[in-house]
Amino acid sequence: MFEPSEKPRIFGVSPGVDFPQALIDGLRHKLAGQPPEAIARVDLIVNTRRMARRLREIFDAGPAGFLPNIRLLGDLETLVPGLTLPPATPALRRRLELIQLVSQLIATDPTIAPRASLYALSDSLASLIDEMQGEGVSPDDIAKLDVTDQSGHWERAKQFLGIATKYLNGMDAAPDAQARQRKLTQMIVAHWQEHPPQNPVIVAGSTGSRGTTSLLMQAVARLPQGALILPGYDFAMPLSQWPVLSGKTPPEDHPQYRFHDLMQQLNIDPPIESWAPTPPPSAARNALISLSLRPAPVTDTWLSEGPDLKDIDLATQNITLVEAATPREEALSIAMRLRKAVEDGQKAALITPDRMLTRQVTAALDRWNILPDDSAGTPLHLSPPGRFLRHVSALFLRKLDAEALLVLLKHPLTHSGEGRNQHQLNTQLLEMRIRREGLPYPDAEGLIRVGTLAAGKIENRESHTAFMAWIAWVGETFCGHPISSEQSLSDWVAAHLALAERIAAGQPGEDKHELWQKKAGRKARETVDALAEHAEHGGEMSAADYNDLVGALLSAEEVRDRDAPHPGVMIWGTLEARVQGADLVIMGGLNDGAWPEAPSPDPWLNRKMRLDSGMLLPERRIGLSAHDYQQAIAAPEVWLTRAIRSEEAETVPSRWLNRLENLLNGLPEGQGKTALKDMRERGQYWTGQVQAIEAFTRVDPAPRPSPRPPVSARPHALSVTEIKRLIRDPYAIYAKHTLRLRPIDPLVQSPDAPVRGIIVHKIMELFIKSVREDPSRLTRDHLIEITREVLSNDVPWPAARLMWQARVERIADWFVKNEQHRQSFATPMLFEEAAKGVHEFKDLGFRLKGFADRIDRTEFGDVLIYDYKTGNPPSAKEQKFFDKQLLLEAAMIEEGGFENVGVATVANAVFIGLGSSPKEVSAPLDDEPPATVLAGLHSLIETYLSAQQGFTARRLVKTEDAAGDYDQLARFGEWDGTTPATPEDLA
Repeated sequence: MFEPSEKPRIFGVSPGVDFPQALIDGLRHKLAGQPPEAIARVDLIVNTRRMARRLREIFDAGPAGFLPNIRLLGDLETLVPGLTLPPATPALRRRLELIQLVSQLIATDPTIAPRASLYALSDSLASLIDEMQGEGVSPDDIAKLDVTDQSGHWERAKQFLGIATKYLNGMDAAPDAQARQRKLTQMIVAHWQEHPPQNPVIVAGSTGSRGTTSLLMQAVARLPQGALILPGYDFAMPLSQWPVLSGKTPPEDHPQYRFHDLMQQLNIDPPIESWAPTPPPSAARNALISLSLRPAPVTDTWLSEGPDLKDIDLATQNITLVEAATPREEALSIAMRLRKAVEDGQKAALITPDRMLTRQVTAALDRWNILPDDSAGTPLHLSPPGRFLRHVSALFLRKLDAEALLVLLKHPLTHSGEGRNQHQLNTQLLEMRIRREGLPYPDAEGLIRVGTLAAGKIENRESHTAFMAWIAWVGETFCGHPISSEQSLSDWVAAHLALAERIAAGQPGEDKHELWQKKAGRKARETVDALAEHAEHGGEMSAADYNDLVGALLSAEEVRDRDAPHPGVMIWGTLEARVQGADLVIMGGLNDGAWPEAPSPDPWLNRKMRLDSGMLLPERRIGLSAHDYQQAIAAPEVWLTRAIRSEEAETVPSRWLNRLENLLNGLPEGQGKTALKDMRERGQYWTGQVQAIEAFTRVDPAPRPSPRPPVSARPHALSVTEIKRLIRDPYAIYAKHTLRLRPIDPLVQSPDAPVRGIIVHKIMELFIKSVREDPSRLTRDHLIEITREVLSNDVPWPAARLMWQARVERIADWFVKNEQHRQSFATPMLFEEAAKGVHEFKDLGFRLKGFADRIDRTEFGDVLIYDYKTGNPPSAKEQKFFDKQLLLEAAMIEEGGFENVGVATVANAVFIGLGSSPKEVSAPLDDEPPATVLAGLHSLIETYLSAQQGFTARRLVKTEDAAGDYDQLARFGEWDGTTPATPEDLA
């Protein structure tokens, strides 16, 4: 295939050339005139599965013939017959072992690192071990580093590196994948030195950026029929510039640095031979991009070589620069161009490392029913089985709350066998009852209680029985799983699997369920089975550690479970730029931090330590990203897109885009500025299209509502507490009583003011009743005892219990002292359930009803009314105009409206404030006598029973920021308190 040569063979393929196609074209050209079976003797080693798949697709397209032996760099098992090694230690086993070692170290010295960083440190340490093996760096090389550490960081880091040393020293007995790959490569190289193969061996598509790969490539290049084919080799770079890539501190961030370093290792100087005669789509563009990416300092080469650039207009005529105002505009612009590519029959690819952008573009394409072929797939932990397994593992970690229960009950994989439809109906019925009755922390007993209330609405006896059986299954299956003690990983995995399958199977308990179905389910099963297989190496762990481990393992896997993606619309990562064969390439998210990605922090070695030890420098990743950029931008048609502003701040253009713009702006005779202007104008056309498609007709804001329903539909009965709402927010009364709308209670109840009020009322009622039975109980200790009992029985929130207990303890002395005074002249007579009153305005057909918290009677027959407030009681002035609760109750008593009280004189009516500053506020009975109060109420009700009176929204609210239950219905926000009301007659 190749002519004999003393020099190692290296070939290159220009940026922008379809690399797989050029690779095959070159093979066929080199083998021209040889028998058809000659190509079957070629060992072709490529770097990615996608590359191998694309090569096979091209061969399958014809003409008919033999295939070369296509292998992957990571799979060299049969490259040399008979040369192999035992299987590598599974990566999961190594990860579990490292977690164990790091956990023991943190347990021994908790100051070395927080427990929450266990998995991050373990993964980072595993990455360091991989890198050391890949680059051939021994623990001794790290130990010899000369470090002057003033902060003590190196001493702490050395404790973790000791784990790496211990682990690496045991690699000979049980090597992991990286160690095995390097050892196998060394064995292959040693064998070739003694017995070089005579058949062609070609490594294609790799840059040799890792030590083990570089070792193999150097050996292949020296074989009698060996060759390297480099992707994206810059033939436009002058020979005088290649030596600049050498030096004491090499510019590893340059896209061609890896090729230069490889040639230095092989003692080869540029130029190298082109592999195939295929020309790049635009040689002028390649020259322009090459100059823009020159190693720093670049000013002199720009000044000297810039004037010699030719055909700038041709170089940029197929480049579009989209500078969108926002990420949304950028995503929509890309989606619209991809849609046009589909219409025109173009093969288009979006290349970006920004996964948020790819999700936005995918969502935008859904508008036109276009599903792109996303090479990255979906992270397993975000797939339905992944989410389900994480929800189930959380049951071991914390007490079950209503939200967690409903999330699992509604999950599509829960009860995914027989009876799924009935399960969904039962879940809806249970949810509405939980919202109404309140069940913050469901248990089996609470679910039976709430379920019995819900079943009361089911008339069919058989359905009633079936629903209660389902409730029992929910209680038995979902409740009581938190485990506070540590267990072995094997026990955790077994319990997790058993519970997950039990929930997925549903009430029938059969094996027919969807948990392990489809690609995502099968991938999840593989992950869990692998964890079970290696669980013995995980040791003991807590529920929190196990939950974190499951989440980390699932998030590390990806699944591609898409239905018929469009064959002409692809989403690629930057690495796949070298596999490109697209007519249109869109390079998205060209901002610093994305192109290139910011180097991840290294908790172990700084840059100098990496350089001294022979490890990879942070610039390596930037250089690889620059190489991907140089290849992608050389495609036949290219879009360069970025968002000028993100959600938080203005963005910074990618350094390579910035260089290109600066170079074009500095070219003589304004030709570069004109080209850049044209690139921007082409992009502005598409952002204009986005603005057009996003344009909307602004509508006038909603008016401030003041509905006037028919008199027959207006409320003819209200409680005393609703009179304040009628005065302040009449629209809320209309929504509640005329429209009969009720706000849905939150699923997860919180210990808010209404709940606190109910609890405090119960505490005071029980306390006063017990004191009435035995006056000696009127003590602080007895009040605290009752408080503790009520809170333990009725308040499921531990933090709220402690807080409310402390609040009652703060006011206990004040309340007991005042209660002693109150009972010195009156005796508690009635409490809320029995203190029920009614007053009718027969001429209006209206009934006023209400309950008093507490009614006392003096020895002279007078009555005192008390109402407990957990917040600040309303002032006398506020009661006079708005909060008329006590005034109305007093008037009702004096009119004989309370049957259990009779007609009596109200001596006083008092709000007892039990807030942080306890106080008593009396109602202004002298200023507002009963007759005046009832006359005012009669006038108010008569007004609102008039057809001309509207129920104005937020008529006299106390503060503008006070939230109402029906503000959204009234579309508050489109108007404010200064907006005039708009009456509307309703039929």
